[in-house]
Amino acid sequence: MNDRILAGARVLVVEDEMMLLMMIESMLEDLGCESVTAAATVNQALALLDAQAFDVAMLDLNLNGDRSYPIADALAARDVPFLFSTGYGSQGVMDGYRERPVLMKPYQIGELVSTLRGLIPAGGLLPEAA
Repeated sequence: MNDRILAGARVLVVEDEMMLLMMIESMLEDLGCESVTAAATVNQALALLDAQAFDVAMLDLNLNGDRSYPIADALAARDVPFLFSTGYGSQGVMDGYRERPVLMKPYQIGELVSTLRGLIPAGGLLPEAA
């Protein structure tokens, strides 16, 4: 893919389905990510946020029965742009989070790029991505 919307970016992906995670990682690498770091639980993701800096994040809404809202709160406090990735659609997103972009599963790379374009500032995430 020629679209390098995430050139040089460090991306956090919170997803509990291994096959889907592998697909997402491949898509993000195609979009130019410098690194993709994955977490499968709320606690793993929060620990990663305490240890590393991220430029953007993708959050599965339902992590084996746990909602990812604590991660969303931590990302918002750090001004890290993020989207929800869910099979529930935007109707499944709780009030207070509905302004966040929602990527409906299953999705293709074109839908991911379109959602990221709405999430990332026009100048890009990083100075070199502009």
